[in-house]
Amino acid sequence: MSISWDKAHRRVLLAMCGAALLKSHRDLDGNKVYKLHLLDGREEVVAWKVVEELTAQGFIDSNKKFPAATYWLTDRGKAALMQRGH
Repeated sequence: MSISWDKAHRRVLLAMCGAALLKSHRDLDGNKVYKLHLLDGREEVVAWKVVEELTAQGFIDSNKKFPAATYWLTDRGKAALMQRGH
């Protein structure tokens, strides 16, 4: 399976490379929202599909914690950015 390398995927990986945190926030009903926590204090909601595709490709991984899992950029994700000249 290969994902298309679109603006949303690139945005998440570049933000994480720049020290932004990607977290999944889950409530007691099981609803999940993915957010990029930027260094300037802003938060950006990330589509679940983007996170799922990046995870499936091995570009990011998480600590799978409840209620807020934290994601990190894997070596494969870093290599993907390097190959694309970022």
